[in-house]
Order: sequence, then structure tokens, then C-alpha cells
Amino acid sequence: MEAGFDKLDAAGFLEIWQHFDADDNGYIEGKELDNFFRHMMERLHPQEKVSEERVQSLKQGFMSAYDVTADGKLQIQELANMILPEDENFLLCFRREAPLKSSVDFMKTWRKYDIDCSGYISAQELKAFLGDLFSKHQKEVSSEKLEEYTDTMMKIFDQNKDGTLGLNDLARILAMEENFLLQFRLDATSQEERKKDFDKIFNHYDVSKTGALEGAEVDGFVKDMMGLVRPNMTGPELDKLRAILLRHCDVNKDGKIQRNELSLCLGVNPKP
Repeated sequence: MEAGFDKLDAAGFLEIWQHFDADDNGYIEGKELDNFFRHMMERLHPQEKVSEERVQSLKQGFMSAYDVTADGKLQIQELANMILPEDENFLLCFRREAPLKSSVDFMKTWRKYDIDCSGYISAQELKAFLGDLFSKHQKEVSSEKLEEYTDTMMKIFDQNKDGTLGLNDLARILAMEENFLLQFRLDATSQEERKKDFDKIFNHYDVSKTGALEGAEVDGFVKDMMGLVRPNMTGPELDKLRAILLRHCDVNKDGKIQRNELSLCLGVNPKP
């Protein structure tokens, strides 16, 4: 639904997003939201006086339809679904993509497209990611459009404006779910409960079900574990912490973390 924004393209969408996300926190919320719907009402009915009551009515109707997360805010994908025509909605593929089940899936994507292993996603690497995503959804995109979409996404999600995307920037694009480890408090339970929680945690990250964490499984665990105390961790920081974890926990030096190795690191007695 274009909601009064006729022939809107990616560049025009970027202009609207940057204007109404005034504090650049990744959401249109509060007064920003009221200003957006007032602007929309003025575009829909340019000859009429816009009352606050009509603005709130319009806001309620659109938010009930497009605020998928029901948090009273507009995320970037939600706004795109609201105002961009489908043939210009370069974020539509993300909405259709199967949701990421864990940080392990996220880290697999991160490792695949951080081609130079710099700990950051460059514009060229982001373009490769978008190109693969469009191909996966059988959507033909010209090289010019791919460049435009890449540039637009880089400007929207590159929070520190250094020309690259960090871990948290890509997490915003992929709409990562809440840190899995937030539901556990290993230091506040009995030994029996700690064992049960440990099993849930290990099984969550042991996606391959081999009884050992390796590759992206270790990455995902480190990302979530350190995210409890350092939510703005960078890619290079994650790599350093991953090396530290392996040094301390990988007793047999096979590059993996076995179930018993991780239990000892976390201070949980292995099951008899």
C-alpha cells in the first residue's frame, strides 16, 4: 500500500526515513510517529485542515495493520511495507525470509558475507548479500537498482557512518530476536536446575547435533554470552573473545567445544 506516496523509490524512502527517525535510533516512535501520520494525512487530503483526531485515527488504523511487532513503533521493514510499492520494496525479501532461529544462523550469514574476514561488512559485501537474496526470491534486479538498494541500506543501517556494517548493524537488518541467554540465570539456581538450563543452552547452540560446538555454533554462543554484558560488540571483538573461549574451554585442542568442556567452563558439573 503506497499510502499517498506515489512512485516512491528507494532514495525517496530513505529521505522519509531519515526525516522522521529524527533521533536515528532505528525506529519512528512517539512524537516522530505523530509527525509522520500528520504528514501522511496532509498528503492524502492536501485541501483539508488536518485535525489531531483524524491524525490519531489514521495512526491507529495503519499501526494495527503494519506494526507487526505490536510495540507501538515503526521499524524500517514495517514502514517499507506501508509506503513502498511492491516492485520498489527492496526490504520485502527480508520479510519473506524465514526468521533466524538463533544467533548461530546469524553468524553463518555474517561469516559468509564478511568475505575478507575484516569483522565488518563493506558495501561490496552487502551488495553480494542483497544480490543473493534477490536471486533466492526469483526477483530480477538491474545492476543500477542493486547499487541503489545497497547505497540506501548502507545509509540507513550504518549507524556510525564509517562506510561498513558491524554486527549490530546487520542484526538490525535481519531483525534478530531477543538474546536466547536472557531467559537463564545460572548463578541463581540450584545445581539440578543449572544442569537443566545447561542442557537447554547447549542443545540450542549445538545446531548440528554432534555433541560439540564448532564454527558458527561457537560464534553464536559467544555473541549471545558477551551480548549480556557488551551489547555493542564489534566483529573483531567477537573474534578475540572466541579465541579466548576456545583457549580456556577446548581442552583437547580439536577446535571444538565438547559438552563436558563447556559445562566445566560454566561451572556446571557434568551429568553422571
